[in-house]
Amino acid sequence: MVAAYAVAMAWVEAAVVLYLRTLTGEYDPARPAPEMLSPHLILAECVREFATLVMLGAVGWLAGRNARTRLGAFVLAFGIWDIGYYVFLVPLTGWPASPADWDILFLLPLPWWGPVWSPVSIALLMVVGGTRVFLADEPDRPCWPTRRTLGLALAGAALALGVFMADSVRQLSHGNANRLDTAPESFPVALFAVAWLLMAAPLISLFRPRRKAGA
Repeated sequence: MVAAYAVAMAWVEAAVVLYLRTLTGEYDPARPAPEMLSPHLILAECVREFATLVMLGAVGWLAGRNARTRLGAFVLAFGIWDIGYYVFLVPLTGWPASPADWDILFLLPLPWWGPVWSPVSIALLMVVGGTRVFLADEPDRPCWPTRRTLGLALAGAALALGVFMADSVRQLSHGNANRLDTAPESFPVALFAVAWLLMAAPLISLFRPRRKAGA
């Protein structure tokens, strides 16, 4: 049911984006649109993105049995939702034409830019890790990453955020940090690969044999 909820949310997300991009007259976010969204619609979209996170978090909380499985269910739902969003956009809009197409990934606190494959690759980690914790955790055999691998994952997430928002940060000095119709000129694949490997570190400890608590 967590997966079903995430798939349904992915369709809702794709449909909303279809409406917004129809209003602007351009389905590809990396190309200038004939019409830009009004400020109140952009504000509504920012709040909607936050509300989506609340909804995914709520279903994770309801589905889990403890703090670990609740977070696992949330991460699982988030990953399925993110992948499903791009899958549904293809028949709805004809975009993305390839995994290399640029996309606006998020709007808070600044626009995040990246090729489609980059968030999908992170979402795959979330699906694998979230599923493992959600299904394998037991009261006497906790399924949870080590502190060391969690620290590595947090460092990787911070690095990935820096990669995604790097262009917006550069634009701050030009007073144009919130531009939504011009993609960055390049994507630092090697730096993102380092971030991805760091974020994948918890999976190593999640799939190791587990001992009973206190053993």
